[in-house]
Amino acid sequence: MNKILIITCTNRPDSYSKKVSKIYANILKNSNVDFDEFSLEEIPSTIIKDELYGNRSDGFEIIIDKYIRKSNKFIFVIPEYNGGFPGVLKVFIDAVHPREWTNKKACLVGVSSGRAGNLRGMDHLTGVLHYLKMNVYYNKLPISLIDKVLTDDHQFTLAEQLRICEMQVNGFLEY
Repeated sequence: MNKILIITCTNRPDSYSKKVSKIYANILKNSNVDFDEFSLEEIPSTIIKDELYGNRSDGFEIIIDKYIRKSNKFIFVIPEYNGGFPGVLKVFIDAVHPREWTNKKACLVGVSSGRAGNLRGMDHLTGVLHYLKMNVYYNKLPISLIDKVLTDDHQFTLAEQLRICEMQVNGFLEY
């Protein structure tokens, strides 16, 4: 098993996070790496009622098997929600058994329309992932002012931003 999963960490349709995830997908594609993409838009809307505390629907078990079990590295693209990360991401993580995350690796990308690029959300998620015994890559990339640095066709307005993302991915591939 040597697969990377890009997780868009919001269930909001047409999000900036999903656009950033697509950029990361292109970087991985150009690196000839085996990867997949998953958005929290795909999780069942009944996740709180039906998937927590050991209950499983067939649909959620398919998500775990197809994406989580088959990946050993994860790129989390995390939008800032109220100074942290989206609650739906925490619910998703809680609905997956902790053993599915153990000893796997994570790379964090923060997305924010503010100045800090979701630094606090990445720090908070780092604590959660460490608790699950995941190894978090040191180069956490905050992307600030996302509504100004990203075009509608999934491109950064500055080539330097893409270069920084590529550097992060290349380091994570060696991690």
